[in-house]
Amino acid sequence: MYTILLVGIGGFIGAILRYTLGGWIQNGFVSFPVGTLIINTIGSFFLGLIMYLSEYQGLFGEETRIFLTIGVIGAFTTLSTFGYESFRLLDDSKLTLLAINLVSTVLFSMLAVYSGKIAALSFSTYLLRGMK
Repeated sequence: MYTILLVGIGGFIGAILRYTLGGWIQNGFVSFPVGTLIINTIGSFFLGLIMYLSEYQGLFGEETRIFLTIGVIGAFTTLSTFGYESFRLLDDSKLTLLAINLVSTVLFSMLAVYSGKIAALSFSTYLLRGMK
C-alpha cells in the first residue's frame, strides 16, 4: 500500500508539472505540439538520469526511484498526448509537421535518455573523485 501511495503522490506532482509547464511552453504555438515535445524530452532526460544513478550507482533507493520514475515522470511525460496530437496533424493533412513531430519526439527522447546517462556517469565520477 505504501508503494501505491508513493506512485500516486508522485503522479499528482508530475501531472501538475506537466499541466503548468506544458501549457506555459505551448503558449503561442498553435499548429505544432512543442509543449508535448519538450515535456517528453525533459522527462526522458530525467528518467535516464535517475535510472542510471539508482541502478548503476546506488544513489537512490527503490522507493525513491519508484516515486520519481513511475510516479512523477510517468505522469509528467505524455505518450498518449503525443499520439493524439500526431493523429490530429495527420487528420489535418499537415504531413510535414507530422513527420517533424514523429522524428523529433523519438530522436530527442532517445538523446535525452542518453544525456541523462552521461550526466549520471559524470556525476558519479565527480563524487568518486571527491571521496579520494
